[in-house]
Amino acid sequence: MKILIVGSGLMGPAAAYNAMSDPGVATVTLADIDAAQLDAARRKLAPLPGGDKIVTRQLDLSDRDAAITLFSGHDVILAALPWSASRLAFDAAVHAGRPIVDLAIPEDEHLPELRRAAGEHGVLIALGCGLEPGLTEIMARYLALRLDSVQELHIKCGGIPEAPSGPLGYKIVFGGRQLPLRDIDALVVEGGRPFMARRYSGHELTGFDGVGEVEGWHEGMMPWLLDLPEFAALTEGTQKTLRWPGYAAKATVLLDLGLLGRTPVSVNGVDVIPKQLVDTLLYPSVELKDGEGDITLFRVEVIGMKDGVRTLHRADMVDRYDRALGFTSMARTTAFTGAIVARMIGRGDISATGLHYADGIVTAPLFELMMKELATAGVHFDITPA
Repeated sequence: MKILIVGSGLMGPAAAYNAMSDPGVATVTLADIDAAQLDAARRKLAPLPGGDKIVTRQLDLSDRDAAITLFSGHDVILAALPWSASRLAFDAAVHAGRPIVDLAIPEDEHLPELRRAAGEHGVLIALGCGLEPGLTEIMARYLALRLDSVQELHIKCGGIPEAPSGPLGYKIVFGGRQLPLRDIDALVVEGGRPFMARRYSGHELTGFDGVGEVEGWHEGMMPWLLDLPEFAALTEGTQKTLRWPGYAAKATVLLDLGLLGRTPVSVNGVDVIPKQLVDTLLYPSVELKDGEGDITLFRVEVIGMKDGVRTLHRADMVDRYDRALGFTSMARTTAFTGAIVARMIGRGDISATGLHYADGIVTAPLFELMMKELATAGVHFDITPA
């Protein structure tokens, strides 16, 4: 099996590490436009077990022919990229006739074109194959199927620095230079009806063993979940991001001031995008420096009926920065998941074509296989009742 990983930031090298540990993987190619970043990734991965499988290739995705040629020489592609670059990767993958796995999801406006391209070329585009979206929805469906009917679904997930610091008490743990702050409303289900709640509302405190108390606020449910039969009778549904306490209040101030907007405003005759200004000003305070650790928190709860009894099923996970290997927890939980999905596709465990989300293709028994592989990598879930 030959796997191509496009993007060598925080996520790509972690995905490569997971893939190269598989005896069934012959080659892991890591591609990026940034030669220095590729070199750093190679130096990090080469001494590790399976490091002899690593190949690095400098690639500009805007060179469509070069991208298609490179993609054609691999069995499956994993994109660990911002959306602007992922669009080019999707195009190259479908024209190379190769399945592609993405850690994130595009804006809704791009989905029809991706669905059309995947169907037209008969290839698989697997979206949201990371932590959130990804493991959160996979786990939600798994827990839901253990019940006869589901009335409530509550997802809480987030990445935080080991200790709060700086103006937001937060560090960027996913990569890039843009803060995960948005000004759009969040999808919530209340009283059996979906509605759009104001982002950063729905504030609640919750505790995790070994971490303490953190806060959650409305991030918004993934809309396709509401189309699934498991959640047809859902009366209450929330999906909340977790941060150290105090984050939501500060984010709300930025939201109220219009500083999270993406529409340019004129400042002394110069067009400025407020969100870009915020990202630029805050980045020195939110950059995760070398040696700084992070924690990933995860909780999925489904409540419903089982054999006539109201029942709660819960999955918890607390994961921490791997200081021995130098992988952030967010990279471990996100990129390892994407690499596992890619390897499932490469082995033929997943043979679907078209556009799919992770929870639609990682179902039993592949769910059990994913949990086993993540546990082998040190990412453990506590599912109750067992």
